[in-house]
Amino acid sequence: MLSQKEELVRMKADLIQLLLRTGAIKFGTFTLASGKLSPYYIDLRLLPSYPEAFRKILGFYVALAKTEIGLKNFDRIVGIPTAGIPFSAVLAFNLEKPFLYVRKEIKTHGRERRVEGLLMPGDHVLLVDDLITTGTSLLGAADAVTAEGAVVKNVLVLIDREEGGKQALSKLGIKLHYLLKISEAAKTLYEVGAIEQEQLKAILKQVK
Repeated sequence: MLSQKEELVRMKADLIQLLLRTGAIKFGTFTLASGKLSPYYIDLRLLPSYPEAFRKILGFYVALAKTEIGLKNFDRIVGIPTAGIPFSAVLAFNLEKPFLYVRKEIKTHGRERRVEGLLMPGDHVLLVDDLITTGTSLLGAADAVTAEGAVVKNVLVLIDREEGGKQALSKLGIKLHYLLKISEAAKTLYEVGAIEQEQLKAILKQVK
């Protein structure tokens, strides 16, 4: 039986392989949601289209939620639109936790809410997304959730792009939990010959 540390190493290696096999990581020049330019792009929206990969990914989320955060430390799971919603919904189902999601914008009809689902004051919420860059989307979601009286102490993502998101969350007392840092992924991809040295340098230059 693998130790917790060995299991973490295995999950990281498996995730890197999944990114390659599904084409979820691409290289070139891309404009991110934040408006920043990036020499690479990770599109985890592809993964639910690959049932075997999706099943593995959900296993990673479940393991991290249990070992890194602890099921007693959150009452509800809130998904971040749009990429985080399929992962967070299935994670909540697997953990038997109530699921909610945050809208990008407040509805202009009905209840005019930004958070969809049952949320009670004092609830401890786990925010779940696919990855984090600057943290803007997650900070906005945290604002929406706390405006309704809930508490956000933990965020769970698969990949940290290491561009300031972790630090931005930390300033609000929110801890980031992730499986893989992009610098780790880039070094492994270079070692196995999946990317060239110039691509490695470009990725590492993007990291803060």
